[in-house]
Amino acid sequence: MKAKEREQEQYLSTSNRITGVVVMVIGVLGLLDIVLEWRTAGGLMVAGVIGILMVLAYAGLVRPSVNLRPDGLLIRNHLRDHRIPWNKVTDVDVTDILRVHTERGKIRCPGVQLVMRDMRKQRVGGRKLRDDSSISRADFVVARIESHQEQYGPTAEGEVVTTWAYPELSIIAVFALVAVIGGLFR
Repeated sequence: MKAKEREQEQYLSTSNRITGVVVMVIGVLGLLDIVLEWRTAGGLMVAGVIGILMVLAYAGLVRPSVNLRPDGLLIRNHLRDHRIPWNKVTDVDVTDILRVHTERGKIRCPGVQLVMRDMRKQRVGGRKLRDDSSISRADFVVARIESHQEQYGPTAEGEVVTTWAYPELSIIAVFALVAVIGGLFR
């Protein structure tokens, strides 16, 4: 059976995503309250600050992920994206978070991280880790990356490309401008 051309696997921290969504929902409720009840220049400034905090919650908690595709590895960090062709991946390991080694250095991937409780259990060695521990999940991601590297690496071409997360940074700039305008007219 032939694999799909645009096959993709995505790995991320579910608990971080849930926390980020909860924070953003609270922010939306705060913005809704400001729109309905607090229609002043001070309210505009507070709305801008809440908007910035919501985007930072998204960037810090929801956005980070590791995407495996036939053409390479896409690592979405907080405010940067790294596109790495399979032939440029030299090693993969996990310390407290996933690290992908390239010829240019290490790229840390906060989308896959270890829980301190699991790291302590592993260090002490007493109790056995559960199958769904963060260490087991991280080891699975490392194995999948190594598998993709073996499968697609010999035919891969290209260079490592790092770009900024322009949509998120633009939204932060807009909310900052709104906050400054609200502060000036307060």
